[in-house]
Amino acid sequence: MWLQTRMYLLIAVLFGILYGALVLIGSAMGWGGALVYVILALAIMGIQYLISPALVGWTMRIRWVTEVEEPELYRMVTELSQKAGLPMPKVGISEIAIPNAFAFGRSQKDGRICVTRGILSILNPAELRAVVGHEMSHIRHRDMAIMTVLSAIPMILYWVAWSFMWGGAFGGKSKNNNGGSYGILIGIIAFILYFVTNLLVLYGSRIREYYADKGSVELGNQPHQLASALYRLVASDANQKKNPDMKRVAGMKTLFLNDPARAWNEVRELSQIDKNGDGRISQDDLLNLRQKKIHIGFGGKLLEIFTTHPNTLKRIQVLSSYAGY
Repeated sequence: MWLQTRMYLLIAVLFGILYGALVLIGSAMGWGGALVYVILALAIMGIQYLISPALVGWTMRIRWVTEVEEPELYRMVTELSQKAGLPMPKVGISEIAIPNAFAFGRSQKDGRICVTRGILSILNPAELRAVVGHEMSHIRHRDMAIMTVLSAIPMILYWVAWSFMWGGAFGGKSKNNNGGSYGILIGIIAFILYFVTNLLVLYGSRIREYYADKGSVELGNQPHQLASALYRLVASDANQKKNPDMKRVAGMKTLFLNDPARAWNEVRELSQIDKNGDGRISQDDLLNLRQKKIHIGFGGKLLEIFTTHPNTLKRIQVLSSYAGY
């Protein structure tokens, strides 16, 4: 997969685009004007970084638990944090029925791992441990900090586009005397770059999910247990379309193990794997998938480009490459 290499290249491309855009702005309106966008983006990013744990806790109705209250879950997190060489994260249960898990926090020392009440009712201990390993890997890889920084790049370009296309909100004036038309051209270019960088950030998010899947296996979890957990989550989410909690968690799905909103489409694709219909993916199922050609419809491929999570069937096939080792 070359996951780290792809991520490094992506970061280089994103910052290269930002640098080129700022050079363009600097030549048009002076570096002082261009730096306004960077300063504003950094300020908002900093505020977001500081307050996001509190916002996640409130939105997801998290109850922090002790070892006495949830001994099995707490033991899993403790063992995996020791294997990962990380400080013990806080352990929480989100009191919502939609089955999922997520990790967040400002740093590795501030790590927090949560599972929803719904996931505890559908996964067996081995599947749940694989899921917790995935979330522990997000903390280990500092994914929240990385994605926060990368998301600032489209934000800067959006402000540039808005400013130039709608009258120069920051008062910048082109050194060129071509007037508004020159500014509109810069705005259009910035908007195109905003769209492109937004797609690149989403691509980066999908890479981080693959990387966390691999991280869970590296922490000693069996690939088929994580694959089975993903399959069971999608199957359960597909039956939750009318659950009011779906709207509540819509803004938080970036943090989740999978995207619940896509479950209805993905559950049909996943029927290619579960031939015996038992609702789980065994090690043999995963080994057989290694050489199998999977079918994902055009709609599924197109939708993936605009989402934070990889297609679940593709994720499970990648997990099959780790099976048996």
